[in-house]
Amino acid sequence: MSTGKQRAGELWVLMQVRRLGIGWKNPLRRWSDHAETVLLWCALVLALLMIPAAAAIGTGVSHSLEASAARQRAVLHEVQGRTVVGTEGTLPSAPGSPLSLTQVSYVDPQGTEHEVLASVVTGTPAGATVPVWLDSSGHPVTAPRSESDNRAFGGTAGFFVVFGSWLLLWGLFRLACVPLNRRRLQDWDTEWREIAPRWLR
Repeated sequence: MSTGKQRAGELWVLMQVRRLGIGWKNPLRRWSDHAETVLLWCALVLALLMIPAAAAIGTGVSHSLEASAARQRAVLHEVQGRTVVGTEGTLPSAPGSPLSLTQVSYVDPQGTEHEVLASVVTGTPAGATVPVWLDSSGHPVTAPRSESDNRAFGGTAGFFVVFGSWLLLWGLFRLACVPLNRRRLQDWDTEWREIAPRWLR
């Protein structure tokens, strides 16, 4: 690393340290600098508090989805079906989805055989056993979400909450710094007008 780059890195670190309020009694710091430091610390504290809050939200979403899936499992009936046609080499039912549509045959609780179009994992061979969920009328329905899927949804919700809140806090902090920067420039201009004539003489 060159000396110039090392020096620039040191200056950047010092600038960030001073922005965090270290050197608070520095006579060169104006009230706008102190106000920016207070806003920065408030934003940092709120950002840290959003981590457990997002975890609680994600856990709540996961528990809510699992409770809903449990209610579905209580009123639905699962039977074992068999794929009539394999899904090797077939396109997924949606871009990026691991599932493909294929014909599945199953026998309902009354002993009647049916054949429906269902989603199975891409690559499932013909004759493979797959679960089929039926409602109270015996019609096939979408399978309830698994516990792992519910946890994944909860984790995703928590991630977006904390990431979105950090973006919002950063935007609010930058917006609050606009009038402070404007006032800082005005102060510099006023001080320059006072000092410049001395240098010119």
